[in-house]
Amino acid sequence: MADQGGRVRSGEELNAAGVDAWMKAQVPQLQGQPEVTQFSGGASNWTYRLKYPDGDFILRRPPAGTKAKGAHDMGREFRVQQALKPVYPVVPGMIGLCDDESVTGSEFYVMERIAGIIPRKNMPGGLTLDTAATRQLCTNVLDKLLELHQVDVKATGLDSLGKGSGYCKRQIEGWSERYTKALTWNVPSYKRVMAWLKERTPHDIANVVIHNDWRFDNVVLSEQDPTHVIGVLDWEMATLGDPLMDLGNALAYWINADDNKLLKATRRQPTHLSGMLRREEVVDYYLDKSGYKIDRTGDWAFYEVYGLFRLAVIAQQIYYRYNHKQTSNPAFKNFWILVNYLDWRCIGLIKQAKA
Repeated sequence: MADQGGRVRSGEELNAAGVDAWMKAQVPQLQGQPEVTQFSGGASNWTYRLKYPDGDFILRRPPAGTKAKGAHDMGREFRVQQALKPVYPVVPGMIGLCDDESVTGSEFYVMERIAGIIPRKNMPGGLTLDTAATRQLCTNVLDKLLELHQVDVKATGLDSLGKGSGYCKRQIEGWSERYTKALTWNVPSYKRVMAWLKERTPHDIANVVIHNDWRFDNVVLSEQDPTHVIGVLDWEMATLGDPLMDLGNALAYWINADDNKLLKATRRQPTHLSGMLRREEVVDYYLDKSGYKIDRTGDWAFYEVYGLFRLAVIAQQIYYRYNHKQTSNPAFKNFWILVNYLDWRCIGLIKQAKA
């Protein structure tokens, strides 16, 4: 039931001999050659499993093609996890960072593999949780987010990871600029959404370590107790910032069981299961446990629209690479439809906020 790698996609092959030589310089006791497989769940960095007879590792590297400024920084992702590991144990153990692009064509890093269950669109076949266990899984995942937001920044040495106050303002400006640069003919301008977010931007409620891509398929669950979170993955976009922005990002992927067909078509995590909290319940649970005070019926709309807009920008940046033949992954072919849909959803929330 543990998550496994699959066949490496055409055009995304690793230089296995070069990686093996580098690995054995980092871990001299390794024997034999690695079995290389690739994980298909991500839509950003390329992620591979290196399975040795006496070791199991994960390699992360950026995709080919044009990249957004500041994105896919393997060194940053490596150092963030290395710093967090002592105070947030569910981070994988780091093995090493390679900035020699001659090894496999790009910078990359390797970490220990956390063997367990990764909940994707649906739970793995054969795994069925009752309503109570599903509720426990849901709150355990949210509790891990709350724990991250309570990490002592000074204890991690990550004080310089962010830029200080003004995080919310910088995010709206930055994502608006990124979207404009990634426009293609078949997606909306998002001008109304960007203007509304700029007008409604609040002051930061706090400055904490945030994950920035909190989803069920970025957590690892114990095979013995699938409600127990043993790992948190994909720290590419982690930074210091506003925790409610992090929660808004997480809710962008959260689909309720009774949502309309359009929303259900976008589901990529098992939040539809009986026992899962609804979006509004997630917000209440988080605010009750964190102690942050906002108007839950009015002010929260900003964070939810922001999360959806940011997701649209990420999808459009990926589609831009596909549209310009910088990647051939067929999974990205229809991302432009998602971008159109997210604009419609943002506008709907904006209308509700004004009602």
